[in-house]
Amino acid sequence: MMKFLVCLIFMIPLSFVKKSFWLSQYIYFILVFLFTLSFSFNYMYMYLSYFMGVDLLSYMMILLSFWICSLMILASGGVYIKNYFSNLFIFMVLVLLIFLFMTFSSMNLFVFYLFFEMSLIPTLFLIVGWGYQPERLQAGVYLLFYTLFASLPMMMAIFYYYNVNYSLDYFFFFNMVDSLLFYVCMNAVFFIKMPMYFVHLWLPKAHVEAPVSGSMILAGVLLKLGGYGLMRLMSVSMVVGVQINYVFVVISLVGGVLVSLICLRQVDIKSLIAYSSVAHMGLVLGGIMTMNYWGLCGALAMMVAHGLCSSGLFCLANITYERLSSRSLYLNKGLMNLMPSMSLWWFLLSSSNMAAPPSLNLLGEIILINSLVAWGVICMVCLMIISFFSAAYSLYLYSYSQHGKLHSGLYSFSSGYVREFLLLVLHWLPLNVLVLKGDYFSVWV
Repeated sequence: MMKFLVCLIFMIPLSFVKKSFWLSQYIYFILVFLFTLSFSFNYMYMYLSYFMGVDLLSYMMILLSFWICSLMILASGGVYIKNYFSNLFIFMVLVLLIFLFMTFSSMNLFVFYLFFEMSLIPTLFLIVGWGYQPERLQAGVYLLFYTLFASLPMMMAIFYYYNVNYSLDYFFFFNMVDSLLFYVCMNAVFFIKMPMYFVHLWLPKAHVEAPVSGSMILAGVLLKLGGYGLMRLMSVSMVVGVQINYVFVVISLVGGVLVSLICLRQVDIKSLIAYSSVAHMGLVLGGIMTMNYWGLCGALAMMVAHGLCSSGLFCLANITYERLSSRSLYLNKGLMNLMPSMSLWWFLLSSSNMAAPPSLNLLGEIILINSLVAWGVICMVCLMIISFFSAAYSLYLYSYSQHGKLHSGLYSFSSGYVREFLLLVLHWLPLNVLVLKGDYFSVWV
């Protein structure tokens, strides 16, 4: 474990060397390969130390962090071409990756809390520093204060639990706390991070104003921090959870239906993809809150699938934005005539977003539907509507952007670069290959 952390720290001086953009990415991919290889020797736990260690849940999240961070650099060619503080950009990505690595590999609740909050800072810098519109400052404040609003109660809950349990190590989480206030204080920050419906308004704002790298890390990894935290800490407040989790299942499923309807009337491509993230993470939250084996396995599968699929869609939105300087569906029309090969990738990722086979989204959705229907048959109504509308807004996104009459003000246009096609392949391939190894998602519980 430590050797990967040391490698990441030693890459920080490299980020300030000129022309280090692609070199950094090459080293990222080597680290991903080594991390994958090292885990294969020991399937359940890897390199347990005093406060760092990995089980399958952490391993999948760390691997996703490595993967998305390396693709962030590949997607941000504009930063390098314009020399727009490119070295500082790589430094921010590296620092964010170190914080995420420490968050997912920590085995102590306070260390987890510390790095969980610290991951906000580089994300804020990415949005405010490399965002597009002046409103990015407002989006950054939304992101910061929504999370910080619930972080102080969580810290109080951690101190209280230490007083009860005399340890904050995950291995010693035996004492359950029968207190509704403790349950709310401990989990509120994760509900906001996922985000749960009612506390989701920061997400579309942050996505619309963020650069492509900010949207990728937000959709790919940072939303998963909420699910990861809930999975880790649900055992501590299971007594209360059994009594009141139905409230959050109802909010997540009804919220998923309402957000799906909101998606159908979006005219901003990034806003549509951001709202679809809320609908998908609502399913994940519902699965976790059922507290059964299928729910946890399905939540893990869906989190990995959503991280790859949503990140890929944001890349596609950015590719068209760089050419048309607009994300409006009124102007992004008839793109099939201009970039026919990119239209294939729009289709592949849109179909994955609506959980078409053979994507990992389908596996995750089937397991989550199984979990929720076993928990309560009435859930089937909301699940049917969510599944139908996820297909509806994915087709709406694809058909409105690829078909129709070309925008008359479009005078010049460039086709896709090899870098962009490589970026999309590296999103789509793992998303559709991982489904062949579905048993991976069932051994960590």
